Order: sequence, then C-alpha cells, then structure tokens
Amino acid sequence: METNRIVALPPAASAISYLQLLHLADSALPIGALAHSFGLETLVSRGLLKVSNLESFLRGYLEETGISEVVFCREAFLLASNGGKLFSIERWRNLNATLNAMKPARESRCGSTALGRNFLMAVSALEDFPVIRSAIEDANRETSQHHPHVVEHSPAFGLVGGLLDFIEESVLVAYLHQSVASLVSACQRLLPLGQTEATRIFWNLKPTMIETAKRSLSVHLDDVCCFNPLLDWGAMEHPALGTRLFIS
Repeated sequence: METNRIVALPPAASAISYLQLLHLADSALPIGALAHSFGLETLVSRGLLKVSNLESFLRGYLEETGISEVVFCREAFLLASNGGKLFSIERWRNLNATLNAMKPARESRCGSTALGRNFLMAVSALEDFPVIRSAIEDANRETSQHHPHVVEHSPAFGLVGGLLDFIEESVLVAYLHQSVASLVSACQRLLPLGQTEATRIFWNLKPTMIETAKRSLSVHLDDVCCFNPLLDWGAMEHPALGTRLFIS
C-alpha cells in the first residue's frame, strides 16, 4: 500500500548555505590540494606510514596540527563576521604571518600559502566580496623585503565562511573534513589503500574532527602551539626524495 509522504525541506537560505559550504569544502575544488602530501610522501617512502597505522596517524594529526589550524580558521571567521564590517587588513596579515611562522618546514608553508591564495581566487570568481578583493590585492602587493604577504589556507577558509555567514562550528568542521580528505586521497596514491578501506578510515575519523573543532573553541590564539616533528621532518626531507608524486 503506497502512502504519500511530504518531505520537509530546510528554509531556502539555510539550504543554500549548506550547499555552498559543501561546495567550498569539496576536495575537488580547483585550488591544487591534490598536488600536496605535506610530508606524507616522505613518511611512506621511509616505511614509517602504512595502511595499518594510517588511521591512528591521522587522528594524531587532527588532535595536534588540526586544532592549531582551526583556531586560526576561527579567528579569521570572526574577523569577517557581520559582513566584514570589523575586517582589518593589518589583523588579517598578522593572523596569516603568525600561522606561517609556526610551520618550521618550508614545504608546508609554501603548500598552505599556495592553497590559501588559490582558495581566495576561486571564491572571488564565484562572488564579488570587497574583503576578498582586498585580501587578494594585499597578497599580491610586495612588502619592503620584496616578498608578498602570505595567505594561509585555514584563515582563508575561515574568512570566506564568516563573509558568507555560515555557522562557525560548521566552518571549522568543514575545514578539517576537507583537509583530511586531501591527505587520505594522497595516501591512496602512495599506499596500497583501496577505496573501501580509505572510506572506512575517513568515516571513523569524523568524531575526532567534531571533537577537535569543539576543543578549538576554548583555545585562545596566544595559547596555540603545535608539536608534530615527524610530519615536519617528512616535509623537510621531501625535496631530497629520488622520485616524487607530490609538490610537498
């Protein structure tokens, strides 16, 4: 016996915001994320990262590197809230410069700043935000030392999330979700990691993503610290590998 069911959809504004966040957090967004392993390629080549310990490794990554990244993502989100009325280019520069300075590996710094700049460029092609335009122009403007101002990926993601008036915690979780998705994708090309196992690992890490985002809400920017020496070493050693699939 058939019954007619009425499916209640969310309000149009909420549905659009949800779909936009999914779009921006999609690993297929053309910003170059698939070209970076952030040191994982070195760890695999040295036999330190295997399918058997990948899930625990990525959980540790979320709990250490992930929380520091989303704190800066959150700060940029707050900077852009209320339509960007509180946006300050000096504050924006300081956020990105501070996070950049916390990364000892040049390869990790370059990878993140490439993604950050590409992310802002991709968003600017979708909608015209004066704040985004200002951030891009500032990134293209050389400093007195003839170096452009850096744009890190996590603050860039938070900045756009704030401008689009997304829910703060959703933005933080979405950033972590796409970051881990990119790392799992890299491991599928580096390890004998099939789609089913990759999906299982990614699924199991979702509670850790949520917990990491929640923990970050109680971490002040001045208290952020990150200690991930193995991954930093992997990124530093990456240029010396005989063969490479990834940029970083």
